[in-house]
Amino acid sequence: MTELSKNNIAKTVKQLRKKMGISQEKLARFADVSNNTIINIEAGKQNNPTIDTLKKIAKALNKPIENLIK
Repeated sequence: MTELSKNNIAKTVKQLRKKMGISQEKLARFADVSNNTIINIEAGKQNNPTIDTLKKIAKALNKPIENLIK
């Protein structure tokens, strides 16, 4: 995954989460992933989030996965 796409995913997840008014911990619970996963994705430190993880996050945010990986 390129640095640019990691940064786009990080920024998008954070923006959508904040728009929903929920914490990283709450998003992690909704998406059934660890809180550290959300923290690392938003910080751009998650090198290769799996498509399954991104699908779970997108579903928790009520958005199609395409919105995360644009």
